[in-house]
Amino acid sequence: MKKYNKFIKKHITFLISLVAILVGVFAYTIGIPFLDFMELKTIDLRFASRGAISPLSDVVLAVVDEKSIAEEGKWMWPRSKLASLVTKLSEAGARVIAFDIGFLEPDINSKKLIEIIEELKKKLPYSDVQAREIETYLENLKLRASNDRLLADAIKNSKAKIVLGYFFHTEAEKPAHITEEELSDHEKNIRGSLYKLVCGPRGVEISDMIIKQGAAPQSNIRMISDSADYSGFFNMFPDKDGVVRWIPAVMKFENKLYAPLSLIIASAYLDMPLSVKIAHYGIRAVHIGDRPVVTDEFGRILINYRGKEKSFPHISITDILSGKVPDKDLKDKIVIVGVTAIGTHDMRVTPFENVFPGTEIHANVVDTILSGNFLHQPVWAAVFDLMAIIIAGIVLGIVLPRTEVVSGAAVTFSLFMGYIFLCQYFFSHRGVILNLVYPLCVIIFLYISITIYKYLTESAQKKFIKNAFSTYLAPSVVEELIQSPEKLGLGGEERVITAFFSDVQGFTSISEKLSPKELVELLNEFLTEMTNIILHHKGTVDKFEGDAIIAFFGAPNELDNQAKAACKACADMQNRLVQLRKSWKETGRPELHMRVGLFTGPAVVGNMGSKKRMDYTMMGDTVNTAARLEGVNKVYGIYNLIGERTREEAGDSMMTREIDLINVVGKKEPIKIYQLMGYAEDADDLMKETVINYTRGLKAYRNQEWDNARDFFKKVLDLTSDQDKPAKVMLARCEELKANPPGAYWNGAFTMKTK
Repeated sequence: MKKYNKFIKKHITFLISLVAILVGVFAYTIGIPFLDFMELKTIDLRFASRGAISPLSDVVLAVVDEKSIAEEGKWMWPRSKLASLVTKLSEAGARVIAFDIGFLEPDINSKKLIEIIEELKKKLPYSDVQAREIETYLENLKLRASNDRLLADAIKNSKAKIVLGYFFHTEAEKPAHITEEELSDHEKNIRGSLYKLVCGPRGVEISDMIIKQGAAPQSNIRMISDSADYSGFFNMFPDKDGVVRWIPAVMKFENKLYAPLSLIIASAYLDMPLSVKIAHYGIRAVHIGDRPVVTDEFGRILINYRGKEKSFPHISITDILSGKVPDKDLKDKIVIVGVTAIGTHDMRVTPFENVFPGTEIHANVVDTILSGNFLHQPVWAAVFDLMAIIIAGIVLGIVLPRTEVVSGAAVTFSLFMGYIFLCQYFFSHRGVILNLVYPLCVIIFLYISITIYKYLTESAQKKFIKNAFSTYLAPSVVEELIQSPEKLGLGGEERVITAFFSDVQGFTSISEKLSPKELVELLNEFLTEMTNIILHHKGTVDKFEGDAIIAFFGAPNELDNQAKAACKACADMQNRLVQLRKSWKETGRPELHMRVGLFTGPAVVGNMGSKKRMDYTMMGDTVNTAARLEGVNKVYGIYNLIGERTREEAGDSMMTREIDLINVVGKKEPIKIYQLMGYAEDADDLMKETVINYTRGLKAYRNQEWDNARDFFKKVLDLTSDQDKPAKVMLARCEELKANPPGAYWNGAFTMKTK
């Protein structure tokens, strides 16, 4: 118990940092409602700090404002006015006209007049010729009295593309007042917002995807719906604090996907089709033609607000109807028609204002899509957030115990503000949203905790911790050095080790085919599996260099036969890779192949570096030769090459064959290289026969008996169905050397031209 308390006391700041990091990572992973709420508020502050930016596209708003209501009368107007508006905008040269208004019921202004005309028709005596003429007149009058017909005709005749708006009911179930027949009609009416090109892997059901779902659409009336080719939903879903920060780029209904008003507007403007790629986890990508629309996996677009209300031009509809607006202000524009008059429009809360017209939110989204300057949280953002938590914890855990109060506060404040400025920079200049709250909470928690601890501990203990840990940065090495203080100094010792170098074949081309997230996941799985095998055989992992693993056997721990342990590890790693390749193939991921070089000999192992930064590593000719052998695999098309001493010390438990005698770069004397083929007990008769014939061919080759050597190498290829790549290499060499004999003093060694 005393020893345990001493350990806790000695490592208390490290434990505080570790706890802070683990709590921060755990909280970030599961999400804390209050902190998530505060994170939303920091996004609003980032908008305020960035300030307004100018729209980059030709979007204007034709609005029912106070002036329009004063001139044209109380809203809602007869649809004949909106028909006139469509005609005016079309004649002025507008490219797209979009309605953030739903025509969900027949126009009440013409309904009563049509009913009166119908009653008059019933009372006419059909036998009278004059009555029939009156009936024809009344029928024509009825058509002219239908404001819905006038609007539908104006939309059909418009030179501009017309986009209609509608909304989805979003209750858990279909509203009871909507019949199945009505639901079918509504579904037909919204076909203009349907994603017609949906791509995804087989077996993915849209119904299983976690995206916004509509219970039932509330569409425009059939007459008006049929007159337009485009439509889009105008639903908006505020965050839990009531602020509209996202807009769904995709909603699902009846196993189909639909697009919002803003995307349809952009699609119509660009004259490019909409497409969506889906995956098991949700939305993978949305495109307008070849233009990407950045969304999250739930199919939401983060709205990059340009500023406060009227960041886009507002034009009173009454001015358009009266001809006061020059055509140049409307030509080739996207005109979004909506209501902004106080008391009549759908007020929204945005990061810039508490009262903001929903119509202008659509304008912001359209401008974001057309300009391409999206706000987004890329795949790597989550990794960055977690790394920020970890790095903040490590930095403060190292710095604060070793500084005075003022300097510690300065470091914490600098880290705190620096991270805020970094997040603001990414937001303002890169459109990337990084998490602010969780890393800052870890910084605050650590500063308070460690400062309190420093005041409660004795000065001698603080000095001891400072002196003991300031030299080392790598946690794994620190732990060993705490247990063995005599290793604190620089230097090393010469020991016989087996150096291990591995590399993944064609990793550069593989990495180019994967997303950063997929690449990290694949590489992490590979390195974890391979490292576990090295550690199982008591090896020491020196470092990772991308996809390469550098390790050694025989230090710092003693092994009875480190060459044999290294060979076993290599064989087990290749066997495990065979299994992994099967699972990778089934999931459509690349199948990795690994080349390994092993070489046994003397090397210097120990702490290398400076007094401020050191690593426990290996150095020497043995290390360099092992690295060369890893590369030599490429020449012979194999994956495991070992040196002669490694082969001898591994003994008969491993199946090997001598491949060649080579001169490697940096060495004067040639070395024999062997292929490690696996465990001897796993070798079958075919493998043994292959090795025997290859060995005979190699002997004839060195005796310059080219024809005899070729016969043996050809037999190897016959045995292996032309699959043995070293035999192919040696066969080609025989042909070349027969044509150009090397001379009587040739030692049989092949000279490597590169490392």
